[in-house]
This record gives sequence, C-alpha cells and structure tokens, in this order.
Amino acid sequence: MDDEQQKEGDLQLKIWVESRKIWRIAFPTVISKAFAFGTLVVTQSFIGHISATDLAGYSLVHALTIRFVNGILLGMSSATDTLCGQAFGAGQKHMMGVYLQRSWIVDFLTLTLLLPIFIFGTQIFKLVGQEESVANSAGYISLWFIPFVYSYVFNATIQIFLQAQLKTMIVAWLSAFHFAIQIPLSMLFVHKLNMGVAGAMIALSLSSWFLVITEFIYVFGGWCPHSWKGFTILAFKDLLPVLKLSISSGVMLCLELWYYAILALLAGYMPDAKTAISAFSICLNVNAWEFMISLGFLVAACVRVANELGGGNAKAIKISIKVLLGTSITIGVFFFVLCLAFGKKLAYAFTDDEKVADIVSDLSLLLSFSILLNSIYPVISGVAVGAGFQGVVAIVNLVCFYVIGLPVGGLLGYLTTLKVKGIWVGMLFGVLTQTITVSYITWRTDWDDQVKKASERLERFYLHTVENPEQISNEAL
Repeated sequence: MDDEQQKEGDLQLKIWVESRKIWRIAFPTVISKAFAFGTLVVTQSFIGHISATDLAGYSLVHALTIRFVNGILLGMSSATDTLCGQAFGAGQKHMMGVYLQRSWIVDFLTLTLLLPIFIFGTQIFKLVGQEESVANSAGYISLWFIPFVYSYVFNATIQIFLQAQLKTMIVAWLSAFHFAIQIPLSMLFVHKLNMGVAGAMIALSLSSWFLVITEFIYVFGGWCPHSWKGFTILAFKDLLPVLKLSISSGVMLCLELWYYAILALLAGYMPDAKTAISAFSICLNVNAWEFMISLGFLVAACVRVANELGGGNAKAIKISIKVLLGTSITIGVFFFVLCLAFGKKLAYAFTDDEKVADIVSDLSLLLSFSILLNSIYPVISGVAVGAGFQGVVAIVNLVCFYVIGLPVGGLLGYLTTLKVKGIWVGMLFGVLTQTITVSYITWRTDWDDQVKKASERLERFYLHTVENPEQISNEAL
C-alpha cells in the first residue's frame, strides 16, 4: 500500500512539474498570439470607419493574401521550432543562433518570390470574380501590406528562437507593447493626419517593425549570450537540409490554414451569399479567437517535445503529451459548453442582422464541436513539429482536408438543404479525420527511436556546420 501511495505521489508530482513547464510556455504564447491577431483587427476597425469598400478590400486581403503568405512563412519557420528546440534540449545552444540566421535567409528569399501576389493584387482579385471597386481597393491595400509581411519574416522566427529557450515572457511583453502603440499610431495617422487607408497601413507597419527592432535589441544586446554568438557566414552553409524541413513544414501548415479560407470562398458562392458569408465569417472569427488558446498549447507541445527529444528523455515526452492533452481538452470542454449556452447571442456581438444571427444560431452546435476539436489537434500538430514529423502530417492534411473535408462540405452545402451548415459539417469532418489520424501516428510512435534520430540529426547538422563550437564565435562577422 505504501509503494502504491508513493507511486501515486510521484505521478502527481510529475504531472504538477510538467503542468508548470507547459503553462510557462503556453500562457505567454496565448497573450502574444492574441495581441498579434488584435493588431490586424485594430487596423481593420480603423479602415472600416473610412469606407465599406475599403473594409471589404482589407478583409479580402487579410482573409486570402495574408493568410496564404503568412501560412507559408509560419510553416517554413516551424522548421526553426524543431531545430532550435532540439538543440536547446541537447545543450547545443550555440547552434540556435545559426539556425535562426538560416531561417531568416530561407524565409526572406521565399517572401521575395511571393511578392507578385501583392504587386498584382488588383488583377488577381478581378480574376477570381471580385467586383472592380473592391478589387481596386484590395490591390492598393496589398501594396501597403508588403512592409508588414517583411517584418513577419524576422518576428516569427525570433519568437520561435526565444520560445525554444523558454524566454516566453519577454515575447508576451513585447507583443503587448506592440499592440499598445498600434492604437495611438493609428489614431495619429488616420484621424490627426487624415491619411485614410494609407495612414492605417503605415501605423500597422511601423508598430510591426518597432516590435522587430525591440526583439533585435533583446537578442543582440546580450540577453541571449549562449544562443546568439553574432552574425556568421556559417548560416549560409548546409542550407539544403534546412530548406527541405522548411518546405515540408510550410506545406503542412499551409494546407491547414488555406482549408478554412477555401471553405469561406465556398460560402461566398451560395444563394444570398452576403448573409451566408457574414454568418460563416462570424463563426470563423469566434473559432479564431478561441484558437489563440490552442496556439499556446501547440507551441508548448512543440517546445516540450523538441526539448525532451534533444535531451534524450523519451519518458518525459510521453508524460508531457498526456498532460498537454488533458489540460487542453479540459479548457476545450469549458468553451464547448460556453458556446452552446450562448448560441444565438454570439452573433449579436458582430451584427444586428436577424437573418445572419439565425444562421449563426444554427451553426452554434457545429461551432461548439469545432472548438472542442481545437483542444486536441493543435496539440498533436505541435507534437509533430517538435518531433520533425512535418512531412508525414503534410500528407495527412492533404488527404483529410482536401480529399475528404472539402468535397464533403461542397456536396452537403450545394446538393442538400443544409447549405452553410453543410459546408461546416464538411470542415468538421476533415478536421476530425485529421485529428484521429495524427493521434494514431503519435500513439504508435516509438519515442526511444525518435530520441536516437533527433540525436543523429543534431550531430549531422552540427558536424556539417562546424567542427569546433568556438568556430562560430571566431567566424562571426
């Protein structure tokens, strides 16, 4: 009996210790993601008070172009999650700065190749059938988004670099400050200087680059002495393995992010499209705000798994996954009940249109289940990124979302009386099959074998990059 009590006490202690580690990462990450999302919402609000056409143009660029490009950049950056997290766990902190610089090179070149999407925004939106005034506005706003997305190249990767070494609170504080200066800057340029849409976009870019500059100051100023050894030409060496991992990471995440954008487009082609897409967008917005919490657990899963893989502790990975899922599902059940309880009232926070509110009410049950799934599949996706499974999960996402989810949503939405509800059922079915598949892959994973592979990967990157750790400092530019 004493042995059983001791084992139970040890287990409780392990769960408590793991929970503290998880929340140390997850909570600041939720704050930083919410503030990052909030800056785009603030800009949308200021533009919405300028004109309805510009609001439609901004919404179009935000929902399609920015989601498309940021999806690629965030996906490519998640390779840094894997490499930096495992390097930190293995005690090879001096390699983290090299990985960070390599990610800047890969992401910067990728974004430069994507610039035509912004430059020819008007022509692209006209090509997909948008009315001329909205397409013209969207094309103009697309050009103003270019400085913002270049700031994202550095912001996304630096945050990953800091989170991998558990410097999460500084990320949260800087993100909060970024959001805080966004509002007065927008008021200055839009209202005081009467610069309209251009003013709102200048404020967004200035605040975003201010965030990057403060992150640079933190990294370069001596607060990361073990992980940042200065700029080095070693960052340009052995880029191909990083590029391969970045591409598989980008495909994995993009297939997930674009899935929701394509479903929103499907809603836009239905009868009474304005009402349908408004209701669908409201539900997606509610889902997106709750997903900020899920993103915190995704990052926590990625960091914890990568750190323990690098540290060679397979047992700790298994405990971490169980605690992550238990905590995230508990939060998911809370929001599931909350969404069911409020139902139709959710819509009135966004609209006064009774028809839109009725459709949102019809979707509330499905939205609740989506929120519940948000507590599972981001954690599993974070585990996959931490372990370097991006290529496998990319294939799973392709099949589950595009071979299963989209066709089911299209068929139910257009060939039955379910309409918008049918599209959401298809979306839910795709997410459910993806969650079950990736969960099965995670359950069947031999973590002892993954520890060996992580060690081999780190050794390969390390040996290809530098034979002597001091060489990184000696070759710094």
